[in-house]
Amino acid sequence: MTTIDLNADLGEGCGSDEALLDLVSSANIACGWHAGGASAMHECVRWAVEKGVSIGAHPSFNDPENFGRKEMALPAAEIYAGVLYQLGALSAIAQAEGGRIAHVKPHGALYNQAARDAQIADAIVSAVHDFDPSVAVFALAGSVLVTTARDAGLFAVEEVFADRGYRADGSLVPRSEPGALIDDEEAVLARTLAMIREQRVQAIDGTWVSLNAQTICLHGDGPHALAFARRIRAALDSAGIGVRAATVDER
Repeated sequence: MTTIDLNADLGEGCGSDEALLDLVSSANIACGWHAGGASAMHECVRWAVEKGVSIGAHPSFNDPENFGRKEMALPAAEIYAGVLYQLGALSAIAQAEGGRIAHVKPHGALYNQAARDAQIADAIVSAVHDFDPSVAVFALAGSVLVTTARDAGLFAVEEVFADRGYRADGSLVPRSEPGALIDDEEAVLARTLAMIREQRVQAIDGTWVSLNAQTICLHGDGPHALAFARRIRAALDSAGIGVRAATVDER
């Protein structure tokens, strides 16, 4: 049976976190630096534990004003310490609720910079490794962060986005540029199934990009996000594609 991990970024104030946890297999919980905070983290962790959803940390640059989407040039040591700080906060809450952090997925600019910058990728990977080498790293499929994590002996899970535009080199189209977001729900559904079945996606220039789709990000923001999330989960179920956490039994 074909399976896929379905993940969502939670604790960011969208108001649909508990409902989204009924649809996904992995949750990336904001750690307070771009959104959320202690109470939101606690709620999301508690719900995830109750529903059997894999818990992940969603660390970012300390940049709530820009929702963590502004690129920054920080020393590697500062990035390392910041990631460790955020992992520690979420880990304490998870432990108190009888859960544990199973994966780490950087957020926003930190995610995108780590996808192409070896120094930033190494700082994140070092923090994850020193925190707990059994924790997986979610990273853009085919990116520098994937390679860096695997070189360090970590389990890297390659992530794809059905509602984001891709460039021919496999990178995401920046949100500030045309074609960054795909609003057509039917197109997103078709891309989701194609990514899983064919392991490829069509870039904005029309070329096809091969990718290793191990987890698909299901964005939880927007006024109709929950309804569309339900459509995607229903489409996967109808296609006979199982949904389970990528961090289970794959090491």
